[in-house]
Amino acid sequence: MTTFLLVFAAFLVIVLAMSVGYLVQRKSISGSCGGLGSVGIDKVCDCDDPCDKRKAKIKREQMLQENRII
Repeated sequence: MTTFLLVFAAFLVIVLAMSVGYLVQRKSISGSCGGLGSVGIDKVCDCDDPCDKRKAKIKREQMLQENRII
């Protein structure tokens, strides 16, 4: 029983550390191959015109890039 509790506690610590890292970095989770961007796909959907949420995200990213350049 103690082995089970030790392993369970270790998994909890690992999951907690991963979640804190995700919250601090605020970047999307991607696979080891780089996700869809590595194969030339910019968005998940096949539509030609991105939705309003995607447009806002693109605009926000462009503004952040402009602020970093200056």
